[in-house]
Amino acid sequence: MRAIVQHCESIISQLPKHRLLAIDALRGITITAMILVNNPGSWSHIYSPLKHANWHGWTITDLIFPFFVFIVGISIHISTTRQLTSSTAKSQIIKHAAVRMIKLILLGWFLALFYYNFTQPDYNWFEQRLSAMRFMGVLQRIGLVYFVCVIVALYCNTLARVLGFVGILIAYWLALIFIPYSDSSGTVYTGLLEYGNSLSAWLDDAVFPNKHLYYGQATPFAFDPEGLLSTLPAIATCLSGIVVGQWLMLTTKATQFKSKVLVAIGLLFVVLGEVSGLYFPINKALWTSSYVLLSSGYACVALGILLWIIDVRENKNWTAPFIVFGANSIAFFMFAGIVARILIMIPVAETSLKGWLYQTLYQPLLGNINGSLGFAISFLVISYLVMLWMYRKSIFWKV
Repeated sequence: MRAIVQHCESIISQLPKHRLLAIDALRGITITAMILVNNPGSWSHIYSPLKHANWHGWTITDLIFPFFVFIVGISIHISTTRQLTSSTAKSQIIKHAAVRMIKLILLGWFLALFYYNFTQPDYNWFEQRLSAMRFMGVLQRIGLVYFVCVIVALYCNTLARVLGFVGILIAYWLALIFIPYSDSSGTVYTGLLEYGNSLSAWLDDAVFPNKHLYYGQATPFAFDPEGLLSTLPAIATCLSGIVVGQWLMLTTKATQFKSKVLVAIGLLFVVLGEVSGLYFPINKALWTSSYVLLSSGYACVALGILLWIIDVRENKNWTAPFIVFGANSIAFFMFAGIVARILIMIPVAETSLKGWLYQTLYQPLLGNINGSLGFAISFLVISYLVMLWMYRKSIFWKV
């Protein structure tokens, strides 16, 4: 135990004293949670909070992705402000943002293609993987949202950002509820928010062939949970992070005051999200306006609490693993995605290496559901060793 404490102290002691550690900690906690829920030993045995809601509604897991987008917004404000202060031209900042967007999209496509079924003798990677590659995805959405929000951060003042946030939520709600659309047989729909039947699903189905969409078998419209139209409210989520980041950096108030205000504003947004959800259901796959309010609210609450614990009370050592994970969040995401795919690609005893490990080690020792969670935790431990090596070598993968 003493070795663990010393390990954490050594990491925290090397961090800049003026930095708000709560932001780094929230980023690390968020990406850690994302990898945890993405890598159970068995998808058939998962604790309920670690599952996504079936459709309408939400679980803790449904807050992970918008938390990350919210933190991207905070980082955009800090980064663009620093670059502008150093007299970097806006055109250069936009060029860098465009390059980063393209890199994120390409990384998302790489993960979509990084799979081969070695158990199927006639498996055709070009036909079954490349020609059916999913165009949209988590990294692709982050890239698109990032680029748009960098431009907003450069050219819009605080009032414009707030109005943009509100305007997007209202416009998206009006679009999904009032704009009519039709299927191939000519049947006209309006205001539906169903699985495979919404304006967002209709647009995805109209733009992309079914095989390139995550829910390619959905009817009457195939769609993607990181689809085109639903990327618009994701931009609003990022804008909320930009506004919060601006307020945190500009205000001269004490950190304790910032913590209380963030929690209060966050709780207000949570209430607004729940109330608006009675009329425009909270839904992650559609990224509804009520979902934006709820998730941004909880992100503010989480950041406020972390500010109080870490930066006010100075209880910092426990954050060390999350600082390590958060410092290389995209590298961590890519590493986890590649290793997870390798584990299911390698055939062992009529199953995959992942299945064999779960069935012969974790399941007999810990049971079905705890064994599945134990596998995910082991995955995190191994990932931490790799990310720690990178951290100590000062290898920070800036996409």
